[in-house]
Amino acid sequence: MTTGFHPGELVVQQRAGALDAAARLEPMVRPGGLTPGAATFVSGATFGALTARDRAGRLWTAPLLGQPGFVTPESSSTLRIRSGIADTDPLFDLPSGQAVGVIVIDYAARRRLRVNGHLDRSAEGELLVSIAQAYGNCPQYIPRAQWRSGLPAPHRRRVHDGDSLRDSDIDQIRRAATFILGTTHPTAGNDASHRGGPPGFVTVSPRRVRWPDYPGNNMFNSLGNLAVDPTAALMFAATSGRVVQISGEATVTWGQPAAEEPDDTGRGVEFRIDRVVVTTA
Repeated sequence: MTTGFHPGELVVQQRAGALDAAARLEPMVRPGGLTPGAATFVSGATFGALTARDRAGRLWTAPLLGQPGFVTPESSSTLRIRSGIADTDPLFDLPSGQAVGVIVIDYAARRRLRVNGHLDRSAEGELLVSIAQAYGNCPQYIPRAQWRSGLPAPHRRRVHDGDSLRDSDIDQIRRAATFILGTTHPTAGNDASHRGGPPGFVTVSPRRVRWPDYPGNNMFNSLGNLAVDPTAALMFAATSGRVVQISGEATVTWGQPAAEEPDDTGRGVEFRIDRVVVTTA
């Protein structure tokens, strides 16, 4: 019995012909806390992201930056994040008492860990997360990169707030080899996951973003969420410190393979933009 997957994930797994492959990984996503190895990994983190809702209920994904130790496992079931979210970020002063998704990535080592849970506290530049689910993903499509560490600048500048992307935002996204996708599910909660590919794998216009769904671990956590709830958020963070955050809705598309993409499965995601916030350090 696959207790770790919700119905949306199972539907996508079945359509992709991956039920058996996903079932072998099902123990990874069962409810549980951090293993000792995972606790050590997150303790050394300098880069991560958080998916949550702002006070108006809109879903966003925000960067989490700090020196090693800014993410601290208080126990196997509790994560403390000492990273103030800048006052220019759409998730600044985010409300506690909500589901959150956290991803921690070491781009140099090409490792990542996803933590889904409940935000118990959000105050004084600190987040306290009760862990419901924690599991790693393979290094596939994680580009090797060096990211700025340190806390977010206390006075980051918001350079754009609107309902569409500008030319400079589109150019940044077209150059991206990585971004963070935030999704949500009515009972499983919020999730933050990584997407990567060769620069140019994301197709973008002022009000739309599209990317192919490359072969992965066959669990389809993000696509399973989208099969139930189209609400989604994107975060494109450049090593320069420029961050493009997008909130909107996403739809999974099927049967549209691109001949020039050898890894393209025919699956893709079409994202419709509702709001855009761009900040710089």
